[in-house]
Amino acid sequence: MTAAAFFGSDAPAEPPMTAIATPVPAQHRSSIAGILLMLLGVLMFSLNDVLGKWLVGTYSVGQLMLFRSLAAWLVLAPLLLVGAGPAAVVRVERPWLQLLRVLVSAGDVACFFLAVTVLPLADAMTYYQAGPIYVTLLAVLFLGERVGWRRWSAIAVGFVGVAIALNPTSAALGWPALVALAGSILFACLMVITRALRGTPNLTLVAWQFGTALIVGLIWSPFQWVPLNPRDLILIGLVGVVSLAAMACINRSLKLAPASVVVPYQYTMIVWAVVFGWLFFGDIPSWSVVAGAAIIIAAGLYIFFREQRLAKG
Repeated sequence: MTAAAFFGSDAPAEPPMTAIATPVPAQHRSSIAGILLMLLGVLMFSLNDVLGKWLVGTYSVGQLMLFRSLAAWLVLAPLLLVGAGPAAVVRVERPWLQLLRVLVSAGDVACFFLAVTVLPLADAMTYYQAGPIYVTLLAVLFLGERVGWRRWSAIAVGFVGVAIALNPTSAALGWPALVALAGSILFACLMVITRALRGTPNLTLVAWQFGTALIVGLIWSPFQWVPLNPRDLILIGLVGVVSLAAMACINRSLKLAPASVVVPYQYTMIVWAVVFGWLFFGDIPSWSVVAGAAIIIAAGLYIFFREQRLAKG
């Protein structure tokens, strides 16, 4: 899945003003490194989604959330102990909003795994790529941000793309598509809440997310328990570790290069979803998904670049 929301709190969207004095070749190398890290992070997330889709065909969503989060915490725990310490997790700003954020995050993960049990990867990722459109709308409603008529038009166009991808006149519209749509909305809520909690360190945000998913997995998994073999247990753990590595790549890319340079490369996730879906599962996206994805990407890019332009102004 796409996880920029995890890193929105302290990753600067643009380089500091002192970057004006930096030699151009150094700026160029930094931008290239940022682009490569963004592409690597998106590729790792895409491979993670493939592995998750394959595993959820055998094991329950609760088991995936449980062991994925446990593996991630095995990596996070030493970082917390060596770095900020346990207090970074216990003492947080606005704890009720933190709690709402992690519950939304757990719902997002559960919706994604539930959706890909039936939907092709490309279909599920198309719905999730509408997240930036929902973020713009939710930021107006809950953060008081102002949006002009151009971005309102882009939001409307983006919703047209979602409607085309959903193909509501077709018998294909069922609970998996609606679950994926709900997951994309939860993902947008996650990004908006993360923006409101931008003073919280990234390590704390990630620790809370995986901690809540671990608790949800502990509660959910006993009701749909499937015996695990050692190989699959390792693979589920790999899903959690790769997620952390992908997050680190994306976070670093946003620190090395301006957001306007690297963020558009996140849309390569749809390309990987189509390629891996065909390669591993024999999925071929329908014309409605391809057309809807193109409209969603165009609307999302317009909103993103418009926000960047207004921020510079």
